[in-house]
Amino acid sequence: MTTDISKKGPEDTPPSSPRPEAIKAIPVRHFGRYVAAILAIGALGAIVYAFAQGDINWNAIPDNFFDERILKGVRETLLLTFLSMLIGVVGGILLSVMRLSKNPVTSSIAWFYIWFFRGTPVLVQLFIWFNLGFVFDTINLGPVYKDEWSDFMTPFLTALLGLGLNEAAYMAEICRAGLLSVDEGQTEASHALGMSHGKTLRRVVLPQAMRVIVPPTGNEVINMLKTTSLVAAVQYFELLRYAQDIGTSSGATVEALLLAATWYLIMTSVLSVGQFYLERYYARGSSRALPPTPFQKIKANMLSLSRPRGGVA
Repeated sequence: MTTDISKKGPEDTPPSSPRPEAIKAIPVRHFGRYVAAILAIGALGAIVYAFAQGDINWNAIPDNFFDERILKGVRETLLLTFLSMLIGVVGGILLSVMRLSKNPVTSSIAWFYIWFFRGTPVLVQLFIWFNLGFVFDTINLGPVYKDEWSDFMTPFLTALLGLGLNEAAYMAEICRAGLLSVDEGQTEASHALGMSHGKTLRRVVLPQAMRVIVPPTGNEVINMLKTTSLVAAVQYFELLRYAQDIGTSSGATVEALLLAATWYLIMTSVLSVGQFYLERYYARGSSRALPPTPFQKIKANMLSLSRPRGGVA
C-alpha cells in the first residue's frame, strides 16, 4: 500500500499581502487663526507706532530706573505688601474658623465682618481710617496706650489697617473654601484617634486644604502688591508716590508713570514665578501629574518642532 504524500513547494505558497503604505497626516488648516493672528499683530504694531510717534522722552525711564527714591518706593511697596498679607492671612484663618464654628455668636460676627469689608471699596476704607481724627481726638486704651489720634494714626498705620483688614475678609472666604474641600471623614478619623479639634485642624485639615488655598492666595499677593498704589491717596510714600514726585519735579509725568509700571511688572513677574513653584510644591501627593516647569515647557516645544510631521501606521 502506497501513501501519496503531497508536498507543497514554494510555488504553492500563497503570495503575502502587500505592506500598507505609510499614512501621511495632513494637518487641518485653520484660516480663522491666521486672520486673528494677523489682526492681533496689526493692532500691536499700531499701538507701538503710536507711542513711538508720541512726545515721550524714553531716555528718562532708564535714567531714573535706579533712582534712590524709586528704590525706596520699591522697598516700601514690598514691605507694605508683606505686612498687609500677613495680617490678611492670619485674620482670614481666624475668621474662617469662626465662620465654620457651631457657635452662632462667633459665626455671626465673622459673617458681619466679611460682609462689611467685602462690600465697601478699599479706597473708601483707607479714607475712613485716615479721617477718623475728625471723630476722635485721642486714642485711649487705658493703662496700655494713650496718645493723640493724629500722632497715632500715621499714614503707614492707615495703609496697613486699610489693606490688611480688607484682605482678611477675602482670605477668610479662601480659607473657608479650602477647609470645606477636605472630606469630613478625615476629621472624624482624627477625633477617633484621640486628637483634639485644634490639633486635627493643624496636622490633618490645613495641610490638605493648602492645595486649594495656595493658588488664590498667590493671586491675592499679586493683587495686594498692585493695590498698595492706592495708599498714595492717604499721603503714604511708596513706589507710585515717589514716581509722581519725580515726574512733577522733572516734568516727565508720563515717563515716571511708565517707570512705575515697569517696576510693578518686574515685581509681579517674580511673584508669579514664586507662586508657580509654591503651587507645584503643594501639588505633590495628589493623583495628578505635577505641572511642567517653564524649562520643561520650552524643552517640550523645542522637541515638538524638531519632530518630522506626519505619522507611520
